[in-house]
Amino acid sequence: MNFSSKLLEDAVNEFSKLPGVGQKTALRLVLHLLNKEQEEVNQFGNTLIKLKQNIKNCSICYNISDHSICEICTSHKRDKETICVVEDTRDVMAIENTSQYFGVYHVLGGLISPMDGIGPADLYIDGLVQRVSMGEIKEVILALSPNMEGDTTLFYLYKRLKEFNIPITTIARGIAFGGELEYTDEITLGRSIITRVPYETAMMK
Repeated sequence: MNFSSKLLEDAVNEFSKLPGVGQKTALRLVLHLLNKEQEEVNQFGNTLIKLKQNIKNCSICYNISDHSICEICTSHKRDKETICVVEDTRDVMAIENTSQYFGVYHVLGGLISPMDGIGPADLYIDGLVQRVSMGEIKEVILALSPNMEGDTTLFYLYKRLKEFNIPITTIARGIAFGGELEYTDEITLGRSIITRVPYETAMMK
């Protein structure tokens, strides 16, 4: 792609580093910003800077939050005895949109993927084990995407948690293998949570 300006080229290159954004889309976004008033562009940039500088991970569940403890963990309306384990914040949002789950969460921050150099120590697994070891948790729901990395992580978590003798369940496989939780429609995802099954049962299918 030939650019008439080095500044334009640099901006397009930065936007194209975003997931799913090619150079043509990046160019369209940059040109859109150029047509905006200076104040609007400043606000756009300052919002991103403020986000990066001030965003936090909840000290309990590791979900993205404005505060040291997120609103879900501090809510008196949530069932603190049930933990739903998910890959990242996008999955929390997807499950919350179903309005079918009323417990709390634990965000792993990724999935075990040896091919990508991601092992158990790179995820928030020890924090989950510590929460369960306190003896107040009555069920752990493993709600991970049904793909190779998700299944590897499920098996590892099951081995770490089974000694606590509490129900360890997994969402029903109404979601196609290889799919991503965040892209599943709300009805299917909600139903898969309601009809969750013991992990041992899911392993035998």
